[in-house]
Amino acid sequence: MKTRTLKKDKVNIITLGCSKNMVDSEVLSGQLKANDIDVVHENAKRDHNIVVVNTCGFIDKAKEESINTILEQVELKQRGKLEKVFVTGCLSERYRGDLEKEIPGVDAWFGTMELPLILKRLDADYKAELIGERLLSTPSHYAYLKISEGCNRTCAFCAIPLMRGQHVSKPIEAVVAEAEKLVKSGVKEIMLIAQELTYYGLDLYKQRRLADLLHALADIKGLEWIRLHYAYPAKFPMEILDVMRERDNICKYLDMPLQHIADPMLKAMKRQITRQEILDLIADIREKVPGICLRTTLIAGFPGETLEDVEDVKRFLEEVRFDRVGVFTYSHEENTSAHAMEDDIPAEEKERRAQDIMETQQEISLEKNQEKVGKVFKVIVDKKESGRYLGRTEFDSVEVDNEVIINTDRKLKPGDFVQVKITRAFDYDLEGELITQPV
Repeated sequence: MKTRTLKKDKVNIITLGCSKNMVDSEVLSGQLKANDIDVVHENAKRDHNIVVVNTCGFIDKAKEESINTILEQVELKQRGKLEKVFVTGCLSERYRGDLEKEIPGVDAWFGTMELPLILKRLDADYKAELIGERLLSTPSHYAYLKISEGCNRTCAFCAIPLMRGQHVSKPIEAVVAEAEKLVKSGVKEIMLIAQELTYYGLDLYKQRRLADLLHALADIKGLEWIRLHYAYPAKFPMEILDVMRERDNICKYLDMPLQHIADPMLKAMKRQITRQEILDLIADIREKVPGICLRTTLIAGFPGETLEDVEDVKRFLEEVRFDRVGVFTYSHEENTSAHAMEDDIPAEEKERRAQDIMETQQEISLEKNQEKVGKVFKVIVDKKESGRYLGRTEFDSVEVDNEVIINTDRKLKPGDFVQVKITRAFDYDLEGELITQPV
């Protein structure tokens, strides 16, 4: 008679979608590790027996990727390569009922706020005292820090409130405590994330408190860079710009998704702001923080968008000259107010419009990069790849922005800060010579 060898569980977490999902996966990992359960992110060794797929349900492409990933893991289970497949995250939150019927091979489905239930299924206890403890999936010198959950906005195209609920801010003390733990573990750069940063504090303190939070974070010894992602333009809290200007370790960088610039589109999207108000806001931001890097995202192919609206966006980009721009094609999402509108632009045309807009920005990006040639920048070293070191300036966030190719014979390590003189410029990257040792 054969006896089954009891092998200790090893959990592999696959994270899809945005940095907010990444933080959720890191928190889950920290809880599992505290329960003495072996856990890894994106395990290439394939020596795990349990998989947790943390899904994205934001747009069609993300949903397709999530479903394909789930199916791949279920197939591995059917072939005896896995024992259990669990699914969590936004797609699971939004479509759990349908997915349970369509993909019966999944052992259990969980929503975005059901961490204790996931842990229970993995024979782990939820440890409240571990709040802020995470097992980072990023390199050890930078981390994302989520300051709130959910969103109270009612943008016509967005399903995030359906998946993440209403806006809930973390208390300032909790955010600072988490940041201090990250810094003690070796983190030097923190990227603040939320569905909407500028709303921070309204639910807890009855007033916007992002400026106060930034001051508190900037006081943390050893925290070299603080970066702001996802600021909503309407009713923008200008006081955060004063903090950015005053505190050296707050990057002069702001990610502010605008989605469009044509007034008819802004109104249809329910963005609560006009073209002129956007132009005035950008001028005020640049006046308050000279040299600030502005990043935005835009949507191409929203219902009713005309070719003139697309030309309007291109003229706007040429006028305002953002440092960084990303363009998404519109995704027709159930239960959003835009879903009642006719999705009247074919997918191929949406892609063409997005590409047209990005070609305009590509020229601007090259020109802006060429202006940096001959100048010296403080650069954080991220990694060594193909024999060359790659890093970023304070004007570049991870994965979405420019990289700096650092030419040097000296040995550097991730997390080092160095001075680099830019010698060459490309559309989306820079190249330079190391002129100082790590600082």
